[in-house]
Amino acid sequence: MAIYDEPMDYLQLIDGELRPSRNGQWIDSVNPATGQVWARIPAGGAEDIDDAIRAAKSALDSWRALPAASRAALLRSWAATVRENLDTLWRLDATDNGRARREAEPAIAGAASQIEFHAGLAETITGDTVLVSDSATTYSVREPFGVVGLIIPWNAPLAMFLAKVSAAIAAGNTIVVKPPERASVSVLVAAQLLEKAGIPRGVVNVVTGEGSSAGEALVRHPDVRKISFTGSTATGRRITENSVANIKSLALELGGKSPNIVFADADLDQAADVVAAGIYTASAGQACIAGSRILVEEAIFVDFVERLRSRASAMVLGNPLDSRTDMGPLAFDGQYDKVREYLESGRQEGATLAFGGRCGSELFTPESPLREGYFVEPTLFLTEDPQLRVCQEEIFGPVAVAMPFADEADAVRLANDSGYGLAAGVWTQNLSRALRLTRRLEAGTVWVNTYRRLHWALPFGGQKESGTGTSNGPTTLDEWLEHKSVWIEHG
Repeated sequence: MAIYDEPMDYLQLIDGELRPSRNGQWIDSVNPATGQVWARIPAGGAEDIDDAIRAAKSALDSWRALPAASRAALLRSWAATVRENLDTLWRLDATDNGRARREAEPAIAGAASQIEFHAGLAETITGDTVLVSDSATTYSVREPFGVVGLIIPWNAPLAMFLAKVSAAIAAGNTIVVKPPERASVSVLVAAQLLEKAGIPRGVVNVVTGEGSSAGEALVRHPDVRKISFTGSTATGRRITENSVANIKSLALELGGKSPNIVFADADLDQAADVVAAGIYTASAGQACIAGSRILVEEAIFVDFVERLRSRASAMVLGNPLDSRTDMGPLAFDGQYDKVREYLESGRQEGATLAFGGRCGSELFTPESPLREGYFVEPTLFLTEDPQLRVCQEEIFGPVAVAMPFADEADAVRLANDSGYGLAAGVWTQNLSRALRLTRRLEAGTVWVNTYRRLHWALPFGGQKESGTGTSNGPTTLDEWLEHKSVWIEHG
């Protein structure tokens, strides 16, 4: 199951050098499909963060002064090296966090294209000339923040690293990255490709370690001007609190409890295929935009649940490196325990278990090497009480809850009854209804007759407790630039 027979050590990237942590300590990386240690990463801390920030500060002036066309050319070279190493990179990513090949491989290939998209945007950074006085020349410019910090999640670490880092450095910033302690290997290997692409040392630095040590040191450091974080809303709150002392700019991509709304006039076969994929085969439900609340019109509720049961029963759970696998394991033991706790909570609160609910060794034969893996089968609860924990809290696993609704107004009420506002799906053949709901649903992205479709050319962000700031789209570099006004009085 592992790529190597014996666990290998991977090193941090600081100022272009591969380094262990200052404290000499290590973190085991566990293959979630087998429960076995397959690699080790440095347990970096505040001293490593200080080293990385000094390197980023040293590289800043020359990097930001580089002509945009030159930065763009280096980014395109980086994208090419990612493509050349795609097979190695997706295998590392899938081994580290359990993401199935059918998702991991295209996600990383797409991120390479996103690097090229950001390269193009680097060449479009402009300001405005504004006539406010006959005696003055006044204009605006957009400038990089300087040294910025990026904290990325464990559910899609490599794709996020490639996308976020390329946008930040395209804008002229230098960066320190804190990857997830549970899935850092693919990021560490991808970072080594920067030198091959010709990107100068110190422009991108990667420090691994626990959030409570390396992550907190990065957020609190006075020389870091901006923090971009993707992860849970609870952690986003802590980062906000820790950033107050230095008044940092923040971009937070946080959690979701997204509704998928199915009306009776929808193409039910198509809806069942995509709704099931949107919560189950989509990273085993470990996605902020997972369609974990399935709202179904009363007239078709029983029928649609059976369609979902049929799709779920056909899904293949297994080795994430196998192209036949539909759904891999959860990423690590802590998340596995959390999801199992929600399975118990749903039963205790009175929700009906429509299908699923089995975990780990229950899913495989005694001879299977996957028996010790962190697998949870596709699971669906049924309820009419939207206040249950399984309806309100982000589970981040292959666990959905289905609720019936009476009419359009009822569907909107249930959909918006959440502290989150990241995404929503609508399934209907009624164009007028679809247009009404896209306006009334409290979500940063609304899909109609599809779900979980993303593209770097379209903005992505959340409402309510799902975050602040917007990534992707033609204005994505704005997240990494500050505005400056210039007034020259000349009489």
